Amino acid sequence: MTKNVFRVLVVDDEARILNFLRAKLKVSGYEVLTATNGMEAIEVIHTQEPDLVVLDILMPKMNGLDMLKQLRTFSSIPVIILSAKGANGDKIQGLTLGADDYLPKPFNPDELVARIEAVRRRAKPETTVPVMETFSLGDATVDFKKHTVTVGGQEKYLTRIEWLLLSELTHNAGRLMPYEELLSRVWGPEYRNDVQLLRTWISRLRFKLEDSPAKPKLICTVPKTGYIINEPASCPPLS
Repeated sequence: MTKNVFRVLVVDDEARILNFLRAKLKVSGYEVLTATNGMEAIEVIHTQEPDLVVLDILMPKMNGLDMLKQLRTFSSIPVIILSAKGANGDKIQGLTLGADDYLPKPFNPDELVARIEAVRRRAKPETTVPVMETFSLGDATVDFKKHTVTVGGQEKYLTRIEWLLLSELTHNAGRLMPYEELLSRVWGPEYRNDVQLLRTWISRLRFKLEDSPAKPKLICTVPKTGYIINEPASCPPLS
């Protein structure tokens, strides 16, 4: 059956939050599914195929981080994690495991809707920018047509966000991409100041593309400014 609306799965063990978000998101035009723990959420994803997951971290049976880790073994569905205010470790771990965004509790429901809309925009194919077929740099080869990346002949799996970020860097190879520009292009203008988010995803890309992520040779850092993808051995040491 063809889905006519954007389907959001909300995963939280608090019935009050589930009911509130179900009502808010339905009014905003979304179809809403719910689950009360990670195990239930995995089952819903397999059977109902939602378009996006709003995921709490602290839950019984299977917490949000464990659920996200399992999810990323078979799906690249967008995930927005909800974390306790000030729980920076949870935010970083969630992003490292493949979450697309995070929102601290307590949160403004209108901000959650705005972030869901931002994820929807990122998921739409960009038709105005020409897409190169391949890009090679050092031992890394990106095949945009086949949607594959190989490093030293070994294929690497990239998430959707990693693809978008790598695409921006490679289509602007040799040019410095300021933090604000990369954030606005990949996540949207509302994220232009979230440098921590960008650093986390750059680190993920380096881990997959670089021989020594701590001493990058492909994705170079320009301190306090941005990133540039360039010829190997041209990156200064990370501070």
